[in-house]
Amino acid sequence: MMEASNKPGSWRRLWNLILQAEPPKLLLLTALLLSVMTTLAGLILPLFTKDLVDGFSAASLDRKQIVALGTVFLAQAIAGGLSVYMLNLGGNRVVAAIRERLWRKMLALPVAYFDRHKTGETISRMTNDTAVVKGLVAEHFASFCTGILSVAGALAIMLTMDWRMTAIMLLVFPVTALMMMPVGRAMFRISKGMQEETARFTAVLNRVLSEIRLVKASGSEPVEYVQGADGIEKLFRFGRREGRAQAVLSPLVSFVILLLLVTIIGYGGAQVSAGAITAGELVAFILYLFQIVMPLTQITHFFTQLQKAKGATESIIEILESEEEDLESGERNVPEAGTIEVDRVSFAYKANEPVLKNVSFTIEHGKKTAIVGPSGSGKTTLFSLLERFYAPDEGAIRFGGRGIETYALSAWRRKLGYVSQECPIIAGTIRENIGYGVDRIVSDRELEEAARLAYADEFIRQLPEGYDTEVGERGIKLSGGQRQRIAIARALLRNPDILMLDEATSSLDSRSEAVVQQALSNLMAGRTTIIIAHRLATVADADRIVFLDKGRVTGIGTHDELYRSHATYREFADRQLKLDDSAAS
Repeated sequence: MMEASNKPGSWRRLWNLILQAEPPKLLLLTALLLSVMTTLAGLILPLFTKDLVDGFSAASLDRKQIVALGTVFLAQAIAGGLSVYMLNLGGNRVVAAIRERLWRKMLALPVAYFDRHKTGETISRMTNDTAVVKGLVAEHFASFCTGILSVAGALAIMLTMDWRMTAIMLLVFPVTALMMMPVGRAMFRISKGMQEETARFTAVLNRVLSEIRLVKASGSEPVEYVQGADGIEKLFRFGRREGRAQAVLSPLVSFVILLLLVTIIGYGGAQVSAGAITAGELVAFILYLFQIVMPLTQITHFFTQLQKAKGATESIIEILESEEEDLESGERNVPEAGTIEVDRVSFAYKANEPVLKNVSFTIEHGKKTAIVGPSGSGKTTLFSLLERFYAPDEGAIRFGGRGIETYALSAWRRKLGYVSQECPIIAGTIRENIGYGVDRIVSDRELEEAARLAYADEFIRQLPEGYDTEVGERGIKLSGGQRQRIAIARALLRNPDILMLDEATSSLDSRSEAVVQQALSNLMAGRTTIIIAHRLATVADADRIVFLDKGRVTGIGTHDELYRSHATYREFADRQLKLDDSAAS
């Protein structure tokens, strides 16, 4: 990937990325014109200096010259300030547009993408990589534009003053450029590696800090310290290599400046002695030399940043070019009622490692269907297929006689309500959590009614801020049973036609489970319900039980039917009964 990044195509990819952000052309053009004014004002100053040196006396200074000189200084300061501000503003708008596009893309990416990429690495693309592009566009680009204008203008005037001295000076630059090219390539490799390592380190930080309670409860601080310290050490090594490259670059630039200065003073002094040029012209020439050298340093920094931005662009474009979910294509009118048919479905996350194998069964409308079986039998994967997080490798899932993939994804998911064992809660208030994902305006009365049916209203009203109580990150301020009831209230507010319950009570104590079961009864009323459960006591009354074992359906029927005819189910049920009896005692 690094080698490819040095090809001309990578420059075009960066340029296209910026163009697609729709940069404010009028603003940038105005900034460019102001830069021209700044440069012109700067180019006039050495000419004033030449006249002062050649004919300096107190009498030669009149009010008009002083006013003119002050006006030039003032115009340069104002135009320069406005130019830098506008270029930075335009650059920030470009980067904001890239970030907005990247954020929209991330939300549209399928679950499979996040299975393949660590969360911290994805976050790093949004923050660190876009910051590199921001540095190029909003900061270094301004200096680059100003520098180009300054160098071009100064060279033009120097050629008219003394073309021989200018030619001697210009001979140094190609040699310097050849010397700096290897350093530039090294800087790209270093910056690319640093961006990748930063992404990995961010992933470690995100993983550890998001599960800090598990880390501490497990006594894993020493292990995590080693992993974090390894990332820090690798970043240090890249920083050290970058420092070495800068250690070559900076003295090289200083050497070029000093060489040019000595050459110009030596040659120019001889020209002054010979009467070919005046002392004022030599002074002006030296001043113009600095107007070339200083911008060249800025231009060098621009190309260094450009190398970094090229690497960052590849990471950003990798996300932008990833296949995304199409939420709106397809039939939007999903039938209110219908039978779900799972027809010979097979699926594997990795090739040759099937999780589901030729699975077939039906889920009747308005009925309660349970999917049970040992851990790893594919129950949660089946839910993921129903939610269309993934598509079956073989077979089909139909609703109302049509493949669910023919319905618009947004319309299909609106039919589904999902309550899981983990019960995801976002940082915010209880009100925000209950209303999360509801695509309509919800009145306080509706929200409180949903909470009441979920048996959550009572405990919410006992909290200091009621429905406006902050729940903390991932709902840490709430108990497991409270989080479950908020999730049930959220599902009630969505009013789904199809309800999916994934181990919804498995992690609760008996008292909390009883309350949550009552809430679930309210939620299941009149809905097609699909339940995953390890504990058969919670699904023994299901209209139909589908027994999954090692990715295959090995039995379908009621609890009594399976208990009589299915040996594995009977063994599974007896083991569950013993576990329930021991837990009760």
